Amino acid sequence: MYIQILYKQLNIEKIIKTEVELPLPKKAIVNLLYTENWIMDKINFELKTHDISLQQFNVLRILKGQKEKPANLCTIQERMVSKMSNTTRLVDKLINKGYVKRITCAANRRKVEITITEEGKAFLDKVSPVMTAFENRITSNLSEEDLIHLNELLTKLRNPKESLT
Repeated sequence: MYIQILYKQLNIEKIIKTEVELPLPKKAIVNLLYTENWIMDKINFELKTHDISLQQFNVLRILKGQKEKPANLCTIQERMVSKMSNTTRLVDKLINKGYVKRITCAANRRKVEITITEEGKAFLDKVSPVMTAFENRITSNLSEEDLIHLNELLTKLRNPKESLT
């Protein structure tokens, strides 16, 4: 009963201040978009104290995951969570912070390899536990079963029977 009352208080129509009950598909999309923005605001707040954006943090994690092998801009872009990011600009900012280095191939100047520096690894070692704690806090009201189900539903949503693209 309490959960139903709480749900009524926090439903998306009340949050966006509309008197009209949204059709279920629209309600789901609006709820997803609102929740994404809500989470992004909280992530940005967490990372702001470390002077890094989520996209820059993501690039560092990708490069660390390369296990000492360099990556090119294409590889980084393919693995980015947010495909809208300007990878070149992100890498330039990380170079300025000393977290990554770029090596241009002498034989083919168009071939550029990017690696994480020791300073970048140390930074990740410091900030990753902060982000893990944040992720645990933000999902703390969901059970393991809820999280599994949520991930299944999100995957199902991204894989409609008919391709949208």
